[in-house]
Amino acid sequence: MSIYIKKASLWGGLVGAILLSSCQLYKNYERPADIITDGIYGDMQTAGDNSLGDLKWRDIFTDPKLQVLIEKGLQNSDMKNAELRIQEADYALKCAKLAYIPSLYFNPSGTISKAWDPYDRNDYAASKTYSLPVQMSWQVGSIGSLRNSKKKAEVTRDQLRNAKQAIQAQIVASIASMYYNLSMLDEQRLLTVQTEENWGKYLQMQQQLMNAGQSNMAAVASIEATYYSIQTSVVSIDNSIHAFENALSTLLGETQFHIDRNPLASFQTPAICSTGMPITILDRRPDVRDAEYKLAAAFYDKNIAYSSFFPQLNITANGQFTNSLGGVVNPGVFIGAAVASLAQPLFDNGRIRAKYKVSKAEMEIATNDFKQAVIKAGNEVNLAMDDIYVAREMQGLIDKQVESLSKALDATQKLYQNTGTNYLNVITAQNSLLSAQMSQISNRMDAITATINLYQALGGGAE
Repeated sequence: MSIYIKKASLWGGLVGAILLSSCQLYKNYERPADIITDGIYGDMQTAGDNSLGDLKWRDIFTDPKLQVLIEKGLQNSDMKNAELRIQEADYALKCAKLAYIPSLYFNPSGTISKAWDPYDRNDYAASKTYSLPVQMSWQVGSIGSLRNSKKKAEVTRDQLRNAKQAIQAQIVASIASMYYNLSMLDEQRLLTVQTEENWGKYLQMQQQLMNAGQSNMAAVASIEATYYSIQTSVVSIDNSIHAFENALSTLLGETQFHIDRNPLASFQTPAICSTGMPITILDRRPDVRDAEYKLAAAFYDKNIAYSSFFPQLNITANGQFTNSLGGVVNPGVFIGAAVASLAQPLFDNGRIRAKYKVSKAEMEIATNDFKQAVIKAGNEVNLAMDDIYVAREMQGLIDKQVESLSKALDATQKLYQNTGTNYLNVITAQNSLLSAQMSQISNRMDAITATINLYQALGGGAE
């Protein structure tokens, strides 16, 4: 009696040990506790719940003409392909869920046979047999393997949805960037044409002075060279406008067309850009989420590898209605059979253990990549916020510079009109003003670029 008790205790302990060691296979992925985010944004971090990341792209890029272009761009082939990949992942997830359900097969068959005597000595009756079998096959697999495979399929589906968000953010940012670059080029071209006109007038005056013997060919040739250089700049700007319109048309999936746009000054940086960013906004960044999805996939891969240490269960059942059992029986009879098998690897343990160690290493790599993605995200947000702050500070100073140079040009022109001083002083004052206005345009574009970068750094807004 004690022998049976010992055997029962032994088997009970073995089963208990198996169940206890397999508990980790039924745990869901959780973010590692050692991911440190304190101070990730530097001085830009706040405890508030609202930020630029809570705004939709329509609330950031409010230009109606730009919004039309973005809406059109979000219908391009990249977005359509992203949606199709999500559908593929949905189908794969359904397959993973259906793995829990047994497979059923129906394979009916029938035969008819009759002996034939060439001498007509006997007339043999025909023999008819039939079989209507149904077979069920259920490969349960090792403990937890199906569950972890399904969980990994869910992660893959979510990862593709995240990839669609990344594509959308990239499309919105690219269209906005090219649109405002075109606006910047328009204003630069306008100032360059004004500079060309001013130097054209100065060249005519010098030619007249040379004809009157008050100037020389060296002065005229120098001014003429500058004039042609400015004309070259106009041609270069026109070519850049052509290139941007071509690139934007391609992104929209259309042949090249003229992009209607508003002035650069119409853009207003959202005031919320100066309020800081809550740490939770990092969860919306596609690259951060992608790194965490990879970590979650590695977690379930590790569980799948660990499940190989446990037995695999396979169940097969057959049932059929037939009259071909032994002699022909009419009507037929039902026959049923079921087989269950449990397979435990014995001599393959080295390969299984090696695969498990590889999966643990891959999970550690994914963890390190996730940590690095968080740090990179915080630095990019902090950099974009700094750029916006610097652009705003410089804007005030450049505006004052432009105002002062405008006054200087006005005074120089009046002095030339009243005293007839060298017109070169007027040209110099005009060039200084135009240079400051160019800097003003560039600084506005820097602020817009920083806002676009911040939009991307925060994951493409609330959508």
